[in-house]
Formats: sequence, structure tokens, C-alpha cells
Amino acid sequence: MKPTAIAWDGTALLNAGRLLNLIASGGATSRSDLIEASGLSRMTVSQRLSSLLGAGLVEETPQTLPSGGRPTRQLRLRPQAGHLLVANIGETHLHVAATDLAATILAEQTMPFQISDGPQVVLTQIGEGFTALARALPPHSGPLFGIGLSLPTPVDFNAGRVVGPSVLFGWDGFDIRGWLGQRFNVSVYVENDVNLMTIYEHRLHFAGVEDMIFIKVGTGIGSGIVSQGRILRGAKGAAGDIGHIQVKSAHPPLCRCGKLGCLEAWASGWALARDLTTNGFPASTARDVIDLFDRQTPEALMLLRKAGRSVGEVVCEVVSLLNPGLIVIGGTISQAGDTLLDGVRELVYQRCLPLATSDLKIVASAAEEDTAILGAAQLVLDGIFDMAAIDQILERTARMHTSV
Repeated sequence: MKPTAIAWDGTALLNAGRLLNLIASGGATSRSDLIEASGLSRMTVSQRLSSLLGAGLVEETPQTLPSGGRPTRQLRLRPQAGHLLVANIGETHLHVAATDLAATILAEQTMPFQISDGPQVVLTQIGEGFTALARALPPHSGPLFGIGLSLPTPVDFNAGRVVGPSVLFGWDGFDIRGWLGQRFNVSVYVENDVNLMTIYEHRLHFAGVEDMIFIKVGTGIGSGIVSQGRILRGAKGAAGDIGHIQVKSAHPPLCRCGKLGCLEAWASGWALARDLTTNGFPASTARDVIDLFDRQTPEALMLLRKAGRSVGEVVCEVVSLLNPGLIVIGGTISQAGDTLLDGVRELVYQRCLPLATSDLKIVASAAEEDTAILGAAQLVLDGIFDMAAIDQILERTARMHTSV
């Protein structure tokens, strides 16, 4: 949809940050909402909103909302006002995508890469993928507003850097945000993949839940925590790293982190593939484990039930500490469904106090798409339309229109 031709005032546009923030965050969806939430006069809201509409940042949709009088049209960000570039770094492949401002994927590409190549080589590959996607977008896609990056490792969100040793060898402390920001001249947001999957699940499927935990059981194991409606990251971005909580055993297996008895070493995709191979059923990935499960291989069924109980042991501690109202389990291994989840539920409902479990739901994720990359797009939108950063969007838009 093309923006309506509306005369607008540059000064009013630069002062419209609060209104744009309210519309982008969903805090206001109508003119009357804007007046009430902003505390501004009707005339001021009308002037600033006209500038946002005229600049093509906001649009009125055909959908109407009840207003107690004449129905009013719903306001939203105009999806074509700009685009985002996002990437998910896996352990064998890079998934890069361009989205509009509704976080709808416009173009995407998956590329193999070597995890041992280091940050500069991999980020160069991502940058080239971004450039190719941007060139393929239609002209009405608008300018680039921001970049989001999903990493399979703990991330210091405020610094935009990997923290500590991880599967991304050589990335610890590398200035990812500065490197990409210098190349593309936009804001860059870097986050752990499980936190991004959590953001996606919470926003798209469980927006009314204030306290929830998302657990990814894939090649590795990790979790994202939503507390009072917001992602809980911890002091250095390591909150939710449940894969390296140790499960007690007389003969603990070696984890790839170098410690003994971590949950990952019992129940992750790589650990289950290891155990299946030892039992005579060759497997190297989490996908191989699920393929054996789908064929009803008894050894795979047995190991997945055992994995569920191992995950349940750790989840018991999480439930007692955080008291979530919902636990969502996703990742490749979650495709085993109740074979995995029954073990989690059994341990949690058996060991935790009734006060913590009386209303607790433990469910499998229904998502099939790359939720980390969609969560990355949502993270960028949250960041660029936050009040602390929104002036950059308004100033860039004003410059574009005055230079035309």
C-alpha cells in the first residue's frame, strides 16, 4: 500500500517520536489512543500524526475500531516504510533474510559455512548475503532500518559481543556490532538464538503470559526467560543457560564444554546421536535422532524418554526458582512430542510444590519456521522504535524527504 499524499511538517515529524513509539509498540492503535497515552492535545497529535502519515512511516488500515461514536481506522507502522536484514548463525549453515517492518520475510537464503573460520570471515559472508538480498528487493521496500544477528552462544546484549568460550571459536569479545554497523551504517542488534526464539514464541503465540520459559532442545540445550513480560538476560547475557546445569550421576558423561554431567551431555541432540551410534544406529545430528524416532526405533524411543526425565530434573529447579506460568519446549528434539515431554511433566509435577505447579502448563512449540530469525527481526523493531533510538529513524526520514 502506497502512503497517502498528505502535506506534512518537518518539525512536527522530528517531534513525533512518542507517537511513533506508541504505534510501533502496539501501545496505541487509534487517534484517541494516541491522545490518551501521550497526554498531548488533540491538535498536537493531529499535526504530528499527519507528519508520520505523510512521511510514509505510519498508515491507517482499512480495519476500523469501535470508538463509542463514529468508527475510527486502525493505525500501524507502514510495512513498506523500510526493511531489516537479519541472520541466524547455526552450527553448519547461515540463514540470512530481509524482512519488512511487519517482520514478514521478503527474501531469504541459506548458505553453508565453516564454524572454525572465525568472526571476520563469517561476518563477511553474512554481509555479502545481506547485500545480495537488498539488491533483489523491489524499490518500494524502503531503506534499511536495522540489522539483527542470532548466535548459538551466550551474548552480552548491551555490548553486542560473544562472552566466554563457545561453539563459535575465536568470537569471544569480537565487536560484532561495530563491524557490521560500520559496513551498513545502521543500528545492529546481536542476541543469543534461544532468547530470540523466546521473543518469537511470546509475541506471536503467548503474548498474554507474563512469566514463561522457552526451552530449546536441539543440537544443544538452552532456555529463554520471560519475566513480567520482558526477556530476562542476566548481568552478562548468560541467564537461561540450563544446558550446563549438572545432572547427578555416578558415571557422568563428558560435555563438549569440558565439564562432566551437564544436561547437554545427557539429553541434547549431539548426546543422543552419540548414544545411538554407540548402540549400533549411526546418527550424527539431532535430525538423525528424530528420523530414527519417526521410524519407531526402540533404542531412539528409550533414549528420548530418558532425555525427557533428564530435562525434567533441571526444569524442576527452574520452576522452583522462577515460578513460570508456562513452559514451552521447542527445538528439533521436541518433535518427539509426548515421548520427550511426558518425562519433563512427570518430574516437575512430582517434585515441585503444588503452589508452583497448580496452574503450570508444559507444552511443545508448534512453530516450524526459523523462529530465531523472526525473533531477530522483532528484536530490531523493538530497538529502533524504542524512545532511546527513535530520533535516528525520524531524522533519517526527514533527510530523505527534504533531499527529494
